[in-house]
Amino acid sequence: MKTKTTSKAAAKLPLNQIIAGDCIDVMNSLPEASVDLIFADPPYNLQLKGELHRPDNSRVDAVDDAWDQFDSFAVYDRFTKDWLAAARRLLKPNGAIWVIGSYHNIFRVGAAMQNEGFWILNDVVWRKSNPMPNFRGMRFTNAHETMIWASKEEGAKYTFNYEALKSLNEGVQMRSDWVLPICNGGERLKDDNGDKAHPTQKPESLLHRVLVGSTNPGDVVLDPFFGTGTTGAVAKKLGREFIGIEREEAYRKVAEKRLSKVRKFDKESLEVSASKRAEPRVPFGQVVERGMLRPGEELYSMNNRHKAKVRADGTLIGDDVKGSIHQVGAALEGAPSCNGWTYWCFKRDGKRVPIDLLRQQIRAEMAERPN
Repeated sequence: MKTKTTSKAAAKLPLNQIIAGDCIDVMNSLPEASVDLIFADPPYNLQLKGELHRPDNSRVDAVDDAWDQFDSFAVYDRFTKDWLAAARRLLKPNGAIWVIGSYHNIFRVGAAMQNEGFWILNDVVWRKSNPMPNFRGMRFTNAHETMIWASKEEGAKYTFNYEALKSLNEGVQMRSDWVLPICNGGERLKDDNGDKAHPTQKPESLLHRVLVGSTNPGDVVLDPFFGTGTTGAVAKKLGREFIGIEREEAYRKVAEKRLSKVRKFDKESLEVSASKRAEPRVPFGQVVERGMLRPGEELYSMNNRHKAKVRADGTLIGDDVKGSIHQVGAALEGAPSCNGWTYWCFKRDGKRVPIDLLRQQIRAEMAERPN
């Protein structure tokens, strides 16, 4: 892997490369609306005052690098505004962005994102299972960081692999608090002196969850603060294309070495549980016209409190209520909405069968048809 220098004359995206240069200049040189996802781990502007020591008087290797130092909040805010504007320009209409930060900066970043036109979807708390202790005993142990997930604009059809994330979480809906360990042990990259190569290296588990949940194989993922390349390493394994931007030469060298050892998972392994929203729509009327259910046949609610009769046009009638499988279910339950596919069942040989099984059968047949 070779480091590529900034070029405004670039005719196409520099996929799977690390670009040397200022992230704002580089992003402004890339084609507009060309990136599916941005993961950004910007400087936190920690405003550290002096050194931090452990109880045994050993020095804590904290973030005191020049790239994390800004003269004032106003300077940091201008920097944030500029890189966010450049990032938003690069996103495709249905693209999205993740930004991670600490209490030092994430609230300022969140306000700037809204000012730039991003539409916030969630804030996700990364709760560290093994945080660094608070040595001075003057504050709570800082055991989490916050990630903001946002679409390019309100109403955008962003990628969200809900079923895949649910599968990662043992079949339970993924929550917005993620308990994952910080990067340590063999995953923590070291420089030639045996010191941490980067003070804020993120664990691959965090990026794995982000990319599985909000991208698909082949998508282009850009990281404007590439550091030692965690985003690129995970993207490469998962079959996503990446673009890294990194100003510091020392970090680029570590990232290049790291990425040269990464291998992409095989194609079959990259498949994830499909989102139900992405599956083809099947009208209930198709079930009726194909004879899978007959006009006049009765459907029963899964809770066995209500029943309704199927009509020839794919609507139902029950207790003087007429309408779709969703409308009738909602009316009978007195609810604002209802998923009729999971609410209704029919009887065969004395057993109750969910009507959703009929929809799944039709979808399976559609998937088997040649293109």
